[in-house]
Order: sequence, then structure tokens, then C-alpha cells
Amino acid sequence: MPGRDTTHPNILFVLSDDQGYWAMGCAGNAELRTPHLDRLARTGIRLDNLYCASPVCSPARASLLTGRIPSQHGVHDWLRAGNSPAEPDKGGRLTEYLRGMTGYTDILAAQGWTCGFSGKWHLGDCPHPQKGFSFWDVHARGGGPYYNAPMIRNGQEVAVPGYVTDVITDNALRFLESQRDAENPFYLGVHYTAPHSPWDRANHPADLYASYYDHCPFASTPVEPRHPWQINSAPQGSDPEARRAILSGYFAAVTAMDANIGRLLDWLETHGLRENTLVFFTSDNGMNMGHHGIYGKGNGTFPQNMYETSVKVPGLLSRPGWAPQGVVAGEMVSHYDVMPTLLDVLGLPHPEAERLPGRSVAHLLRGEPGPERDAVVIYDEYGPVRMIRTREWKYVHRYPYGPHELWDLANDPGETRNLIDDPAYARRVEELKGELEAWFVRYVDPMLDGTKEPVTGKGQLGLAGPAGQGERNFAGDWWYLGTGARKAD
Repeated sequence: MPGRDTTHPNILFVLSDDQGYWAMGCAGNAELRTPHLDRLARTGIRLDNLYCASPVCSPARASLLTGRIPSQHGVHDWLRAGNSPAEPDKGGRLTEYLRGMTGYTDILAAQGWTCGFSGKWHLGDCPHPQKGFSFWDVHARGGGPYYNAPMIRNGQEVAVPGYVTDVITDNALRFLESQRDAENPFYLGVHYTAPHSPWDRANHPADLYASYYDHCPFASTPVEPRHPWQINSAPQGSDPEARRAILSGYFAAVTAMDANIGRLLDWLETHGLRENTLVFFTSDNGMNMGHHGIYGKGNGTFPQNMYETSVKVPGLLSRPGWAPQGVVAGEMVSHYDVMPTLLDVLGLPHPEAERLPGRSVAHLLRGEPGPERDAVVIYDEYGPVRMIRTREWKYVHRYPYGPHELWDLANDPGETRNLIDDPAYARRVEELKGELEAWFVRYVDPMLDGTKEPVTGKGQLGLAGPAGQGERNFAGDWWYLGTGARKAD
């Protein structure tokens, strides 16, 4: 399908928060009820090897939108300040972290798509619409309670009644019903806070929580010894009762979100728009819910981790009658491939393609063979922690001092035996380290290099690099970290 699709397809982009690739029925989890995600999988493709650009929310979201790696856009940790005027850090000062950077929605808006956004932005300056969005109804921060959640109303943070997953969907449907231009295609981003914590009973529908708590054995998540790097601030399943309570909330949040995704799909079908709308579902990052003895994602440990369960995410793309159906794609794909893929599908120019790492995988949606490549390699970063992953190997380098890791994924997919100190693999380490450093040298903006920033996983407070004007812009709440080595600065 060369060139622009003559039907000018719509895009519905649904993003969950902290959802592991394993947390869907269509991914083989028989305990989690996700009938509408499974419905998407039946009517499209499931990417079973999709990876985030960073295993924490804000950097991953910035990379999805701009196609840049964190060391090109400067968002290196979850944004703890700059989002809402009610935030305590930095006195509520607002920061637009992606100012001057092109997002693919900027391009869509310029080409005639009406762009709407509902839900979690978490990229700074939430009161003001950004990146081509003309409809803007956003969560005020990065997370919080599921009932009476903080949302932006008239430029201020207010608690909005109701279950936040329902509220986000209601606002998205309001865009579809009355705010979009019926004469032009639309792009709608629906970014849920689910299934991010909190996971206690009071934060989720009582019947849904109880159905999991009372009846689910939770055999789909492992019971492993606590990881020695687990941070102390994360909710943890430290005993059978705590584990059951946490998993009940997590599973309930996923199922409640799934029901709301069903509402969106039903609206498209009722209004005859399903076949002309490409639906893309993914999560910002992966999630450990007991995997490796961790509760959390990349910053569930200190130092930050790059386990598959942290960096691998769900991926569903569906457009009946156009995209293939019932296909599981084994090709490794990264979130930084999303921007070039969507622009390719829509037949739109990608003005920054040469300086960005992503590549279009639109051939997967067209059911066509992909271009020949010598190797498919995935790269991730989280501040000073960087990863290279080939089909068979993963190397993790922690600047400047380590510890480093080498995983033989072909023979040890669960990442249980770190081979970094085995002299038999010294040559493999040298090769992967060389590839890793060469790739990052090619793409890193030296002014925004994550290895030069004090990223601990406890939050970013302001702009990275020289633009931060010397302020302390990365939090160091050391008493929360598993080492307990220091108190707060």
C-alpha cells in the first residue's frame, strides 16, 4: 500500500501504565480477564517481542511520541515536578519538557488530523495543550488514587469524582461524540493510569477486586525470594496475604481498563468507523509482579534493572479488513519504531528520520515481508543504565562502575544466571559492549546524555543537562532505596 491511504484512516492509540507483556489473556494468561484486548488480538496482530525505550513511564512516553531515545529528549526518569501547579517540588513551577521537539502528532495535526488526548500525559506542563492536540483532558500528575483522581480543570488541579479509568474513557468518548471534525480523520490518544499502583481494595471496584481476591490462585505470577536490590518504597508481596492483596488490585485494574477499551471499540463499531480506524494498544513499560523477586519496573530496584519483564511490553494493532488477523509477529520491535511506523502507514513525511533510531515496521500491518537486515537489535536506557539485546544475548552496562550483566537468553530466557564474570564469555562481552557504545555514540545528544545525570529512579525535577541551569533536577531520596546507604540530600 504505497503512498497515503486514500481513506485517511483514524488512529486510536491506547496506552496502559505499568502493564507487563504477560498481563493479557491473549498473551497466555488464563487468570486475567481481558476479553476486549483479546478481541483486538483476534482482529489484528500481537507483537510478542515489543520493547519500551526505557523501563519507566515518562522517558518511555516521550520516546513513543517523539521517536527519540531518552538521551535525545532529556527525560530520564519519571517526572516528579513540572506537571501541575499543585505539585510541592519546585513550588509547582511548570516545565514543558518536550518544548521544541517534534512529536508525530504535530505532523498529523499539520496534515489535517484532529488530535485529541485523554488521560495521563506526564510529560510536564499539564494545564496547557501540546504537540498538536486540540482536545486536551489530562490527569494532573503521573499517578494517584483511582477515585477522585487529580485532573486538570481550567488550568488547575482538582479532584474529579468517579473511578479514573471510567473518567478517562468518558472524556475520550466526549471527543469522539462532539469534539472531532467529522470531515477529517482523527487521532485519539487514550492514556490510562491503570494498572499502576495503588492496588489496595479501596482503590478499585469492590466486586471486581473481590472476584480476584476470593477466587484467583495467581499461578500466572511467580513466587520468588525478594530481590536484593528491591527498593523499600514499592508495594510488595512480602507474604502470602500481601501478595494476594496486591495482585488482586493489579488484576482488577487491568480488567476494569479492558472493559473501558471495550466501550471505545463498541463506539467505533456502532458508528461504522472500526474498519477505518487503526487501533494500537501498548504499555509505557513492563512490570514485575513478583518476577525476579521484584515488585516494580526498572526502578523497582536500585540500581535500576533491565529484565525482560521490565522492558518488554504488550503490543496489539488492529484494523479489520486491512491489517492481518490472527498473526503473532516474532520480529523484535521497539517503541522508537512507533513514530516512523505510524507516519509510514498514513503516507506522511518523517522529517527527522535520518537522525532518529526508529524504523518503520508497517510491513507487519500489511502482511508483507520486511526488509532484509543483518541483525535485529534492541537498545534501552534508564539514566546511567544501558542495554543491548539481540535475539540470543543481552548485555547490561551500568555507568560508571557497574555491576554489569550478560544473559544467554537462548538458553536462559528467565535471566537466572549472570555470565558477566565467566571468562569463557569475555569475548562476547567485548563485542556487545562495543556495539552498545557505538550505537549510543551515534544517537546521543551530548547535552542530554543520561550517563552524565544522577538518575536514581526517584524522579526528575527539571530539565536535564545545561538547560537545567545547575539546579538539582534528579531526586535522591536514598532512604527509599534498597541499599539504605544514604539519607536524602
